[in-house]
Amino acid sequence: MIARREQQLTYLLLGVFSLIALVPVAGIVVTALQARGSAAGFGVPDGFNLENFATAWEEGNFADYLRSSVIVTVSVVALSTLLSILAGYAFGMMRFRGATVLFYLMLLGLMVPLEATIVPLYYDLRDLSLTDTYWALILPQVGASVAFGTFWMRAFFRSVPRSLVEAARLDGSSSWTTLWRVVLPLGRPAVLTMVALIFMWTWNEFLLALVMVSDEGLRTAPLGLAFFQGRNTTDYALLAAGSVIVATPVVVLYVFLQRHFIRGMLAGAVKG
Repeated sequence: MIARREQQLTYLLLGVFSLIALVPVAGIVVTALQARGSAAGFGVPDGFNLENFATAWEEGNFADYLRSSVIVTVSVVALSTLLSILAGYAFGMMRFRGATVLFYLMLLGLMVPLEATIVPLYYDLRDLSLTDTYWALILPQVGASVAFGTFWMRAFFRSVPRSLVEAARLDGSSSWTTLWRVVLPLGRPAVLTMVALIFMWTWNEFLLALVMVSDEGLRTAPLGLAFFQGRNTTDYALLAAGSVIVATPVVVLYVFLQRHFIRGMLAGAVKG
């Protein structure tokens, strides 16, 4: 009986927190479906005004902004995932001199916020003629993401049974073969969770694009949404439609990777 009550209380708390998280999202979607000029809120929309999305898409130039976000995000996720797997394998499975010092040195990327380095980073990239290029958005985010990814993948690789690695070595597998064909297939939830997190962080990055990019053709979706908001400060339906457009890729990715994401997070919690 006590266990049943605790379960019911748990579901009740989860339901309350779910409502707290979903209410703002529902408010934005409802506002996006209202007629232009309506007040923002939870009023019943006068039909489904899907033309708000078409208008926001055209007036906000979101096609170019989303293209830039896709280029930057895919590049950051691909490079960060590859480098994180390699670094995590080295720190988690190999023994070499200075490994502990190098690992904690790499963790500085998690401890130092971007806001503290954005000004010197701008001058460094400007001296290299990289500002107003995609590289100015990709390279810094790769550096920050690899710090987290290495920490994440190291935790996974350290949880892999040593007997499995030793058996692969006895069969003649090299370190490269052991990584890609023996160990990494077991870490699919961990890798997909890392991919989802890096994707969300990169897609939502605003400050770096604001400082490093002045060319409108290179603006990412969050930065483009900010400029779009500046031009439509009172048209809440149009602003909400633009927000939904920008947020949709992250929501879609999470829906497809939800099962793996939860498995990876739970596995990390148990192993931690």
